[in-house]
Amino acid sequence: MLLSDFLVQGARRYGDKTAMVCGAKRMTYQEVDRSSNRVAHALLDLGVRRGDRVAIFLDNSAETVITAFAILKIGCVFTIINASMKSAKLHYILDNSEASALITDLRRWRVAEEATDGLTSLKASICVDGGVGGALAMEDILSGEGDSLPDNPCIDVDLAALIYTSGTTGVPKGVMLTHLNMVSAATSITQYLENNSSDVIINFLPLSFDYGLYQVLMAFKMGATIVLEKSFTYPYTIISKMQSERVTGFPGVPTVFAILLQLKDLEKYDLRSLRYMTNTGAALPVSHIERLRKSFPHVRVYSMYGLTECKRVSYLSPEELDRIPQSVGKAMPNTEVYLVNEKGERLSPGETGELVVRGANVMRGYWKMAEETAAVLRPGPYPGESVLYTGDLFKMDERGFLYFVARKDDIIKSRGERVSPKEIENVLYSLPQVREAAVIGVPDEILGQAIKAIVVADDGSRLTQKEVIAHCAQNLEDFMVPRLVEFRASLPKTPTGKIKKHELS
Repeated sequence: MLLSDFLVQGARRYGDKTAMVCGAKRMTYQEVDRSSNRVAHALLDLGVRRGDRVAIFLDNSAETVITAFAILKIGCVFTIINASMKSAKLHYILDNSEASALITDLRRWRVAEEATDGLTSLKASICVDGGVGGALAMEDILSGEGDSLPDNPCIDVDLAALIYTSGTTGVPKGVMLTHLNMVSAATSITQYLENNSSDVIINFLPLSFDYGLYQVLMAFKMGATIVLEKSFTYPYTIISKMQSERVTGFPGVPTVFAILLQLKDLEKYDLRSLRYMTNTGAALPVSHIERLRKSFPHVRVYSMYGLTECKRVSYLSPEELDRIPQSVGKAMPNTEVYLVNEKGERLSPGETGELVVRGANVMRGYWKMAEETAAVLRPGPYPGESVLYTGDLFKMDERGFLYFVARKDDIIKSRGERVSPKEIENVLYSLPQVREAAVIGVPDEILGQAIKAIVVADDGSRLTQKEVIAHCAQNLEDFMVPRLVEFRASLPKTPTGKIKKHELS
């Protein structure tokens, strides 16, 4: 099965059903299918061919979805680029991927023009809201002809997407994902979430972020409806949309849930249709899970763990939340995980080690980065296979439930002890006044590294450094208690909501 089949088969089965809601625009499965066919034929006319990479530099929009499916339908590879990216980084990605075409809009045209200067691979550009600078106008494409489904020579081991990592350190890496990778991941996730054609999933996460992208893919796979919003900047607007569209699925990240839990008068909104909430990107603090359960008692909350290189690894069933809320669950369907020490030896339950992932969802590798690929894709337990070494430290209990410890690079070495920032952050989040928290190590002549906590307190809070340290001292061993506490109005984050700890050092 190919990723584009999600739309093609959906159009045949669901036809006039609403597939996508983007602001005031509503599109049926047939309309999305027909529009993507027209864009696909336009790309072929522009000289784009099987295996070419096509970049999409747009906000969350109907055009982003339409063009992604169009690219897939002609056997090409899409890469969706964060809409706020600046020209230098955009140039790097377009050059690195050797993009044959770029799809953007007038708002980003100047940035795109700067970024494409000197590129030799680029054959054509399409502008969503009007022709400019030699670009083909999307309006002309969609009002033209070419409704037939193009011939697609692909097989499922061909590349479907390049997803560039956020690049918090070094240059961005292009994660190579095949149709098989992405279909497998979507199938496993929809299985444990129990998605079906009656679902209405809201998505305000950027489609350049695999978590946001998969909301669209899963909706089309199941014949559900996706409600696309550009961000969570105006949360009450999102809540109102959830009420009017009778949303059943709400994917979020910790920063979104922190905002959600601060909102007033949520009881005024009718959210009885909401069936589930999911979290990934970073672990959801236990205190937030407890508050979500109280605020939305009828909603199933899924705590999950994943990374772009394999999309999703594990999920915690809502039935286990009360018993082990600090866990990110077991391996998802059709995925196997285990822990190893630095010698690559498998570990027993209760020991801390690096998480290794086996499955059809594991990436092909990093685009044009053989050395970096070899560092994370290593020989597996069976001849001829590769498995993913995640770089994340976990513990696993006797039942196979996973507990995140830290990124290998984040471990703090203080007073001769190895300290997990996550353990301290969990204690900080148990303070009711703490909205966000991050723990880092800072150089110290005596300790090696001193532990520093950076805290964002609730508006109007009078929380003090002394109270934070006292709370930690009551709940942690002496060597884990922060020596330094800094209060900030906000924490720097990636577009996907992860805290940029390297900017806090």
